Amino acid sequence: MELGAASKFALGAAAALLIAGCAALGGTSQTPVETTSDQTLEYYPFQVKGYQNSYPNRSVLVLTPKDERDFSESGTDNHSPRDGKPAVGIVTNQAGNVIQRVYSDPLPAIVQNAIAKSAEEAGMTPRTAPESDYHPAPKEADDYVVVSKITRGWVRKHRAADGQFGPRWITEAKFGLDVVVYKPPFTVPFWQGASNSSYVDPPVGSFGLGPEDEAGIYDEPGQVLSVALTRAVAGIFDRPELRTLVMGDEIRPR
Repeated sequence: MELGAASKFALGAAAALLIAGCAALGGTSQTPVETTSDQTLEYYPFQVKGYQNSYPNRSVLVLTPKDERDFSESGTDNHSPRDGKPAVGIVTNQAGNVIQRVYSDPLPAIVQNAIAKSAEEAGMTPRTAPESDYHPAPKEADDYVVVSKITRGWVRKHRAADGQFGPRWITEAKFGLDVVVYKPPFTVPFWQGASNSSYVDPPVGSFGLGPEDEAGIYDEPGQVLSVALTRAVAGIFDRPELRTLVMGDEIRPR
C-alpha cells in the first residue's frame, strides 16, 4: 500500500532523529566538534600518608622543574599549548574520538610548589628558586638542592560502555618525575631516581560493584591528574633509601 504524504514526512523525520542520535553517541563516522577545558592542577596535602615528619629538619632548595613530558601514550598527536597553557589531556566519546582537549596552568611552577610542600610534610624546611639547573656556590645556604624534570603528565577521560545505571566514564591519569638531589657544594648526586604514578577513576572494586557499574570519585579530569601528580611528588620523599641517606648524613655548620 502506498504511503500518504503525511506518513512519508513522519518516517523521514524519525529517520533524521535516529541519525542525529547516533551521531551524538559517536555511532557514525561524523567528526565530533571539539571543545576545550581549563583545569586546575594541584597538590593534595597529606593524601599520601606514612612519611610525614620522618626526616630530620634540613633545609632544601627546590629548583624549577623542566617540562620534558613523553606523549607516546597520550592517544593523540596534538599536544600543542593554547594561550600559554600546556595540554594535559583529552576527553573521548565511545567511538574514541576526541570531544574535548584539557589544559592547565604551566606545570613547572605547580610541581615545584608541590615538591616544596611534600618536603615540608616530610619534616624538612624548603624554599624555591626560579632557575632549573644546579650551579653549586662556594657557600651554599641550603643543605640539599632538588633538581627535577617532568617526564609524564597526561589524563584521558573516556566514555565507556553504558552500565545498568546509565552512562559510564573512566578517567586514567599518569604523572612522572626524574629527580636528582645534590648536597652542595658537591656536583656528584647525593641521590637520584624516578617517581611515577598512575591513577584510574573509578578504582575497580572501590564500591563493591561490578566494573561496569563503578561510580567515579572525581568529576573533573584535572582532579584525577592531581591525584597522580600528588602521588608522584610524594613518592620522592616517601622512599626509605633517601630517608636513610639523609638521616645518616652529617651536616656541618656553615
